[in-house]
Amino acid sequence: MNPARPMRADARRNYEQLLAVAREAFAQHGVDASLDDIARHAGVGSGTLYRHFPNRTALLEAVFEDRVGELIARGEALATEEPPFEALAAWMRLMAEHLSSYRGIGAALLNDDGTKGVVVTGCHHAMAETAQLLLERAQEAGTVLPDVTPKDLLGLTNGVALASEKYGADRSTQADRLLGYVVEGIRRRS
Repeated sequence: MNPARPMRADARRNYEQLLAVAREAFAQHGVDASLDDIARHAGVGSGTLYRHFPNRTALLEAVFEDRVGELIARGEALATEEPPFEALAAWMRLMAEHLSSYRGIGAALLNDDGTKGVVVTGCHHAMAETAQLLLERAQEAGTVLPDVTPKDLLGLTNGVALASEKYGADRSTQADRLLGYVVEGIRRRS
């Protein structure tokens, strides 16, 4: 895909539809979801899928970047719409949901030597910046302990998502419950 040349309207629709269907398929079936099924459910042929995404990794990267972009935008919106502590807690819940729903994508995008690729690294930095924005607001308001770091938030939220996986179908409820303990643990008492 030539980034300098804008997509035609029909190509853009196909791209967006493929991305939406892939998000659902990867969330439901994991990173090994059938690409042919994704194309079929998106209402396009396999050739169209491969024109937009030449391989599984390209599709996984696009889904990962798209979802992280939404989380970042939501975090920025929460920073202006909600009180500092509530904004931070809400964003941590959204992040835990993302980590639970799209488990395996981050690992699938690691390089062969186990290091993070460019897409994962860029997304991680963007998430850390959003965590810092929300955390600093809450710390300045005096509602979060002063020694909590963005790295702590990301690690704790990731830990909750990993721990909740063992609950199977009830993982969302359990993740929310566990995250409630984490959120209360970082709250600064007056």
